[in-house]
Amino acid sequence: MLRRLHGLFKRYCAQNLEIRQTGCTLKIQGKTWGAVTGVSRLGNRLEVTGWAYAPAVELHCGQESVRAATSVPKQHSGDHCGGPEARVFNLDMPVGAVPEVQLSLEGSQSHVFDLPVIAPSAVTLAKARLLPKFAWRLVTAVPLVGRWAYSRDPALRPRIRAALGFWTLPVARPLQSALFAGPASSPEVQTTFTCILPVYNAFDILPEVLRRIAHHTDMPFHLVIIEDASTDPDVRPYLRDWVSEHDNVQLIENAENLGFIHSVNRGFEVALERGGPVVLLNSDAFVPIGWAGRLLAPILSNDAVASTTPFSNDAEIFSVPANCARTLLRPGEGDALDIVAKSFAGGAADAPAPTGVGFCMGMSGAWLAQVPRFDPVFGLGYGEEVDWCQKTRALGARHVGVANLFVEHRGGASFGSAQKQRLVAQAAEQITRRYPSYDIEVQDYLRADPMLTPRLALALAWLAQRAGDVAVPVYLSHAMGGGVAQYLQMRLAQDIEVQGGAVVLRVGTDMRWRLEVHSAAGLVMGGTDDFALVQRLLDPVRHRHVVYVCGVGDTHPTELPMRLLDLTEAAAGRKATLEIQMHDYYPLSPSFTLLDADHAWRGGVPDDSTDPAHTAFGPLSRWRAGWAHVMEHATRVVTFSRDSRTHVLAVWPQIGRHLEVIPHALTNMPDPVVPRAGARPVIGVLGNLNIQKGALVVAALGRALQTGTRDLDLVLLGAPDPACPPLPGVTVHGPYARKDIALLAHRYQISGWLIASIWPETFSYTTHEALATGLPVFCFDLGAQAEAVKAAGAQGHVVPCHSDPQTQARVLLAGLRKTLTAQTS
Repeated sequence: MLRRLHGLFKRYCAQNLEIRQTGCTLKIQGKTWGAVTGVSRLGNRLEVTGWAYAPAVELHCGQESVRAATSVPKQHSGDHCGGPEARVFNLDMPVGAVPEVQLSLEGSQSHVFDLPVIAPSAVTLAKARLLPKFAWRLVTAVPLVGRWAYSRDPALRPRIRAALGFWTLPVARPLQSALFAGPASSPEVQTTFTCILPVYNAFDILPEVLRRIAHHTDMPFHLVIIEDASTDPDVRPYLRDWVSEHDNVQLIENAENLGFIHSVNRGFEVALERGGPVVLLNSDAFVPIGWAGRLLAPILSNDAVASTTPFSNDAEIFSVPANCARTLLRPGEGDALDIVAKSFAGGAADAPAPTGVGFCMGMSGAWLAQVPRFDPVFGLGYGEEVDWCQKTRALGARHVGVANLFVEHRGGASFGSAQKQRLVAQAAEQITRRYPSYDIEVQDYLRADPMLTPRLALALAWLAQRAGDVAVPVYLSHAMGGGVAQYLQMRLAQDIEVQGGAVVLRVGTDMRWRLEVHSAAGLVMGGTDDFALVQRLLDPVRHRHVVYVCGVGDTHPTELPMRLLDLTEAAAGRKATLEIQMHDYYPLSPSFTLLDADHAWRGGVPDDSTDPAHTAFGPLSRWRAGWAHVMEHATRVVTFSRDSRTHVLAVWPQIGRHLEVIPHALTNMPDPVVPRAGARPVIGVLGNLNIQKGALVVAALGRALQTGTRDLDLVLLGAPDPACPPLPGVTVHGPYARKDIALLAHRYQISGWLIASIWPETFSYTTHEALATGLPVFCFDLGAQAEAVKAAGAQGHVVPCHSDPQTQARVLLAGLRKTLTAQTS
């Protein structure tokens, strides 16, 4: 038990240990070549950041080193060496045996800089401080471990890892079905409001902005345009002509440029004289049809509401597709998004907010009378509406986000986008000084995201618009991490680059479905147990390519085939295709590794199997019959090796015509490794270890070596699963990155690799990584791992399979000794 607890604590430290040292200036003979901004110990990795006047830098720790090119030009002043401009770097490597680290710069006459040292005593102290937190996590994980021990539910495994602090499990807020309940539109309102429009240049979009105000406004209004002495000579004459054609428009011409705030305050004076609600509109806001009634409805129905703000593509906490991220829209996208927003139940998803956003902000006339001006201290603009909202909040007012309205915001047209960031930074400093709790309130709002459901709905609509005629990928996958998660992240990055984004429908979370939209703006996601709500939210995605990645961990897995068919069901105007990817064998059996209940591989599993692992949800024949409909309906079924294709065809020979073998792309593979002659052989077990990955075999192998002649050493590059038994006689390195493999192979003097997996993998990245080093690779005679090892010729060694771990370890040990002893001699 103590050995297991110690192993768990080491893994906890590998994930949570954090020590940061201040950096240093890199000087040679009084000339600055750069600076190290930080030296950090993060888990079992060392990270060094900084900038340098060099095209590349190299980090040294003892006999080991890593090199990286510098990037991203950085403006810097001071006494430096001349030559190329300063560029930033970020280097990381596994923590070495010695604490001293050094840095060298390409082109600096081979000069080596000593870096600040993270002393072993500091590491010991940091680990000691983690002990109480680790103990508490152990206690809180006990109920989950008990449930897993009883049910063996794979969905509990990531939750246990998260509870132990080994992994951060994303938390999705619940989605609200009320968004689609009740009448979609606001009642017709005849109250007259004053619209304030400050104008400074931006003549290229001004005619369209004015046209939309004139033709899209659904309430009586008086428009006050404040022309702020634009430098563009076409602006003022155009406005004079346009105003002369409209009886409800007033033009105020500033004799000199007063700036945004003073111009708005002149408009407020007119609005207060007229009375009634007010709308502050930027000259780069494109209002849609019927916008005003929806924007002002909360103000007209509740005297406590001082301001309202709609969704937009550039509206800070009201942004779509992701919070606080600007997204440029293509022509027509803004109006298309508003059509979707207009379908939301009026007021159902409106939510209180810490502030409004002034690009298109409804304002109560009564509250404006109490705080009648924007504060000129904010200069040209940005932050003034936050200040006004905080002042009215102090008087008892509320500010509301309006869910059923989307207004396109071109952003930066008033001042120029380059200037915007500087103005925002200055305003933020002023707001923080005046309202110290405001930033915390905004962060709390972002975490809670009370407008999540409409934001997600509009993100899906945006993605459908952005994809155009190209099908939007909709992936169904699990939330368990691992190789599938890495593959999906790669696919999502490609989708974002090609068509703007993709959708993931994830199972195995706290709620049955977690709906995610991934885009360059970020991730927005929400959870629900209601599949009908998922379907309703996905409705704007009319052209979709549904991809089953993996459903392991779903709470109702027998329904998965039906749900996949639902996602691809033909409907009016909808086009859908279905792709099934065989990352494991879940469609073939609830035991997605095809192992029996005793964790043994006994070949293909027949339909009439009575083994509990294959009949956990009823007869296996019924399970497979449900998936047969999906397999036959699919546009294509993809396997990643010839071996996995064989297993699938053994169950469903009728799908051979659309069953394809597409191996994963192999990029950034490890460098070749030269073994040290004459050294005692060291076997490297590559990859994280669990039962199906061969933990019982590795444990038996370690015991055999520990009690025998100890003529071989055993090293695990990876982390053992918390459910694994102790690994006596095995050196455990812990987590690693692919780029570390060659370095770690040298460090541990590895002379050969063992791929210990005991199930027929559909594809094995670790096998290909091991083969890339050029060292001998051993595996058992099954699955894609054996397929790859056999294809490697003399480098590969395939060992016969045995269902008993002890027997398997003895047979394996004999093969290892025979091959590696001969190699080292």
